[in-house]
Amino acid sequence: MENKRTCLYDRHVKQGALISPFGGFDMPIQYSNITEEHQAVRQQCGVFDVSHMGEVTVKGPDAERWVNHIFTNDVTDAPIGKVFYGMMLYENGGTVDDLLVYKMAEQEYFIVINAANIDKDWAWMQQNAEGFDIDLQNRSDDYGQLAVQGPDAAEIMEKVLRLNCDDLTFYTVKTIDDIIVSRTGYTGEDGFEIYGTQAYIQQAWDALMGAGVTPCGLGCRDTLRFEVGLPLYGHELSPEISPVMAGLSMFCKLDKPEFIGKEAIVKQKTEGVAQKVVGIELDDKAIPRNGYTVLKDGREVGIVTTGYHTISTDKSVCMALVDTEYAKLDTPLDIQIRKKVFPGHVVKKRFYDKHYKK
Repeated sequence: MENKRTCLYDRHVKQGALISPFGGFDMPIQYSNITEEHQAVRQQCGVFDVSHMGEVTVKGPDAERWVNHIFTNDVTDAPIGKVFYGMMLYENGGTVDDLLVYKMAEQEYFIVINAANIDKDWAWMQQNAEGFDIDLQNRSDDYGQLAVQGPDAAEIMEKVLRLNCDDLTFYTVKTIDDIIVSRTGYTGEDGFEIYGTQAYIQQAWDALMGAGVTPCGLGCRDTLRFEVGLPLYGHELSPEISPVMAGLSMFCKLDKPEFIGKEAIVKQKTEGVAQKVVGIELDDKAIPRNGYTVLKDGREVGIVTTGYHTISTDKSVCMALVDTEYAKLDTPLDIQIRKKVFPGHVVKKRFYDKHYKK
């Protein structure tokens, strides 16, 4: 099957981006190099084409009840304009996907899902909509999306795109004409995500390029999210990795009457889990990559989910799923990289501080 392309694909090619498949799309991985693009976001501002992400809308008399049913976070009586992060779970507590839910109006929500999971998530949502009076629509092909990220993002939004966002605090959303703008992101910096028609997204991209904003590929999107300890579905969350195992149970609101997977999460919280996602810092410059083995006294006790030599802090670190008895901070663990074994120890899985505008 051929990969899909976003509405900005031709522009990426013209700009000389390295294109690679990601989540069923041909996406830009980098333009200049990952380090430069990463630093632009940490220090000034960068823009990402994230039009591959999926969008679903739900409205109707039972919209709030349905969102609460399929989503771990609690949207009950939330103010209009609030954004929530959380997961959809299988009955056994495994993760279907992690997602954002935007409350756009009373009984009206805008849901953002991961590109690789659009078909699976959409099927799951429809399957679990029976008995709810809702109008559920997959709008993934209707919207393009840009992420404008970095300390200068608010200024760029206003000066270049004429979108004044001073009234938006972290994790809030508003509509400007037909454009949806939220103060959200996946980088650990202040920033905004813009959803609009493909024509608008093309025009906004051209304006940002004309103003000299750095175009950023998915390569540095991964290094940026990793440094601040944000999970990537398929790595730190998956059908086998629950939010409890990933250290994200604060997004599972157990005081809600019900949600799919709640009983499994309660059980995991009560009885504990066999494995947990932790941070590991190596004593050496070697780079632990996804899939490498974690060892304790020569015995396999886990697997690396994401690893890099960090750009912002110059350390060799990773997130890894390890047996719970070795998950305590400062526990010495080794990582096998090809034929050599490198010593390290468990650290918090945030390797760089977030700089959000609260």
